[in-house]
Amino acid sequence: MRVLSGIQPTGRFHWGNYFGAIRQYIELQGNPDDALYFIANLHALTTVRDPDELRRLTLDAATDLLALGLDPDRATLFVQSDVPEVSELCWLLMTGTPLGLLERCHAYKDKKARGLTADAGLFAYPVLMAADILAYDSDVVPVGEDQVQHIEVCRDLAASFNHHFGETFVLPKAKILDTSARVPGTDGEKMSKSYDNTLEVFEEPKPLGKKIMRIVTDSRPMEEPKNPESDHLFQLYSLFVDDDARESMAATYRRGGFGYGQVKKALADAAIACFQQARERRREFEAQPNRVREILGDGAARARKKAGEVLLRAQRACGVKP
Repeated sequence: MRVLSGIQPTGRFHWGNYFGAIRQYIELQGNPDDALYFIANLHALTTVRDPDELRRLTLDAATDLLALGLDPDRATLFVQSDVPEVSELCWLLMTGTPLGLLERCHAYKDKKARGLTADAGLFAYPVLMAADILAYDSDVVPVGEDQVQHIEVCRDLAASFNHHFGETFVLPKAKILDTSARVPGTDGEKMSKSYDNTLEVFEEPKPLGKKIMRIVTDSRPMEEPKNPESDHLFQLYSLFVDDDARESMAATYRRGGFGYGQVKKALADAAIACFQQARERRREFEAQPNRVREILGDGAARARKKAGEVLLRAQRACGVKP
């Protein structure tokens, strides 16, 4: 079973990225042929227009993933643009993609509905995503529920190509990432860079603690009992602790007689402890950027070998190669 997923370098990783996806990427590692993860810098071009920033964010994303436990001996890590075969495959798929299919994709529809300008990159995003997946004969693609539609588009495009030109592509299946642990932001809404409510994985302890202390809470009196399940501060705390600690804090909520500052301090301590080893590993990788680039280069070489085989298969099938 070959697993493939990508993550955009549009900002430093936050708790939502880690608990919603990255942690599960790490759990799915097996060997480099069966687990491929890429930094989706071509997709990021639809939002990041500063070249120096994109280069920095791309290297930061790779460094963060390695520090968090992505092992180049158990997974292939590479940068999307280092595999040009994917862009060429994207064109082969584009020639058979109905416009109506792309017009129904939610990312494009949502942006148009908000009256925002949608460029061709956003419009064709699902086709490039399909090429990303099909280029490696991927069997499984871990995604959040909001990305399932794009996997369905990928399957539709692959099936159409196979129908016209013969069996060429493996049809992938979506693996819905476990999002049972909701990750709210500092304002209680879903944690997202778009909402400016994130808590970064590798934020230094002191500024992280200050951010946590500023998390919005209700104004109920200290002595009043509170429902932990409906409190976003408790939900954040639950991400980092075992069942015993979680139940102990829940009992405190139900009993009342506490201040939210007590919970915020416990959350800060738990988060700092959780990422401490990763923070130390990150400092080691950060001091050796060429080592990170070497890992990415090795990963790209492995990825290109497979993508080249698939591209040639598709080119021969549709007649652009003898």
